[in-house]
Parts: sequence; C-alpha cells; structure tokens
Amino acid sequence: MLRADALTVVHHDDTISQFEDVSYALDRAGLRIVTATGDEKAFPVHDVLQTFARLAHRLPAVA
Repeated sequence: MLRADALTVVHHDDTISQFEDVSYALDRAGLRIVTATGDEKAFPVHDVLQTFARLAHRLPAVA
C-alpha cells in the first residue's frame, strides 16, 4: 500500500473526499483506504475520477 499525509479523492459526481494520514491502494477494483486509526474505506472503480496524494518530506532522525 502507498502512504499519504493527505489524500483527496474526486468522484465522478464531482464530490470530493479528503483524508489525512492514510495508506491506500488503487487498482482495477477501485480505491481502498486505511486510516491511521485502522478504519477502512473502499470506493468502487466506477466512482473514482482522480486521486491526489501528498506526502510531507521528513528529515531523518538524528541520534
């Protein structure tokens, strides 16, 4: 699964869903999202028009 700090999903009916701190998979079956709290959400492929993912750059931890 891919990781995103912010994920925006544009649906075919022009509505928008926004999620923060998620893992997601986009394939022929559709879009599956798992939040940091473990909640899962699935969108069928015919419902997803576009996705926009943003991953913040993080500096490595210094010992």
